[in-house]
Amino acid sequence: MGLSVTNTLTGEREAFEPASDDEVLLYVCGLTVSDDAHLGHARLWFHADVLHRWLDHLGYDVRHVENVTDVNEKIAARVGEREDWDTEADVARHFTEEVIENMRGLNLKRAAVYPRVSEHIPEIISLVERLIESGHAYEANGSVYFDVTSFEEYGHLSNQRPEELEADEEEDVLAEKRHPGDFALWKADGVDADAVREHRKHDHEGDLPTGQTWESPWGEGRPGWHIECSAMSTSHLGDTLDVHMGGRDLVFPHHENEIAQSEAATGHRFARYWLHNGLLETTEDKMSSSLGNFFTVSDALEEFGVNVLRTFYLGAQYRGDQVFSEDAMAEAEERWDRLERAYETAVDACDSVDARAKATDDDLRAAVDDAREGVVEAMNDDLNVREAFGALLDLGTAVHRHVERVGSANDSVDDGDAHAYDYRGLRRAVETFEEFGGDVFGLELGREAGGDVELVGDLADLVLDVREAEREAGNYERADRLRDDLEALGLTVEDGDDGPEIRLD
Repeated sequence: MGLSVTNTLTGEREAFEPASDDEVLLYVCGLTVSDDAHLGHARLWFHADVLHRWLDHLGYDVRHVENVTDVNEKIAARVGEREDWDTEADVARHFTEEVIENMRGLNLKRAAVYPRVSEHIPEIISLVERLIESGHAYEANGSVYFDVTSFEEYGHLSNQRPEELEADEEEDVLAEKRHPGDFALWKADGVDADAVREHRKHDHEGDLPTGQTWESPWGEGRPGWHIECSAMSTSHLGDTLDVHMGGRDLVFPHHENEIAQSEAATGHRFARYWLHNGLLETTEDKMSSSLGNFFTVSDALEEFGVNVLRTFYLGAQYRGDQVFSEDAMAEAEERWDRLERAYETAVDACDSVDARAKATDDDLRAAVDDAREGVVEAMNDDLNVREAFGALLDLGTAVHRHVERVGSANDSVDDGDAHAYDYRGLRRAVETFEEFGGDVFGLELGREAGGDVELVGDLADLVLDVREAEREAGNYERADRLRDDLEALGLTVEDGDDGPEIRLD
């Protein structure tokens, strides 16, 4: 059975058949960088990562694009909150840096590219112009709106029809629209003062920030939210995507509007499969920056570590909601410990002198086959990660039984291979843990950071201090040699405003 997924557009489970036999075009709706990333954001990142990894496993070349929304009224509202946040771009840069750090900390595979709104303004303007020329959009007082009544298929993703839409907007904005459901492709001028007041987290002194603006055929302004993703995705992946992935809370209006404007502009189907993540909840509410009930990715990585956190996300299929709680994290830690112990037990026994070429444990070998079949079947069943992880835990049980059986036998191996470890069976078990637990689930089996790593970090910091002392003394050549020596060891020295830092390549 090949991979099947639940397509939000049809509401049906469908066989996964990308346009190409060997390539998958994957677009993931990324984060608006206006605040610290929380575990709700990371849940989408994780499941997009597992999808990417599983498609890799199936033999596809995955072109994964994930945008960064760095132009938004929520970002502009934070201008001036810190001394170094003088512009919208400053705020966005700060939180983008944190997002990248979080993604690396979560052991996510890198996307092919992470496009930012601010660097795609020409593409956005060009797309808006095409929509005006084709009669799907109109200009009003320097703003441009998409005419939802011009697109016959509008509402198919979210099951909402134009005649049912009601707009909750200011009267002057509604007066510009032909239909209440029409949405902005381009907004005249900067961020509205009321929007800044709504999203601000501090008291502004002086004039309220208005955010970045750009020249356009309709005057100075900013792009609308929905057009940004259409411009970035088609710029990097073409007119038709194989998979568009995002949170369920984006189905309407964001993804509905993406479909309308993209297909109206290109005349082609925008995405073959729409995959939507369920929400991460704390108790009764979804985890949300606006509600203030979130746990940041940075704090979670520090408290639980990447393996426990990824194991937590492996506890629920992507489509369903998931609850973050002490009990849920305790279960994740217990499940990760079970898998880690099973892997280490298999490795130790496989590398033991008591592992023999002719020893055979039919139960162990059958358990390996069952585990491999179970993982593949579960992952192809709409990425059922919990069941797939359970198959690896079942293999762990079989490994422990094999090792206990051999250990409980006579300590002497003179009786033959009946009292020896099944090397080939254990080797296959180790490979199964690494292939699925490591490559597919992204867990760091056998690669936990230990004291040696910390010692290397301390020694690198010591060398960095010596380099700074040499620079302050004017011994620049000697300082440069120390930097070159560190880089030869794979440690890049970056001199910033806050002083030098070391980055492990």
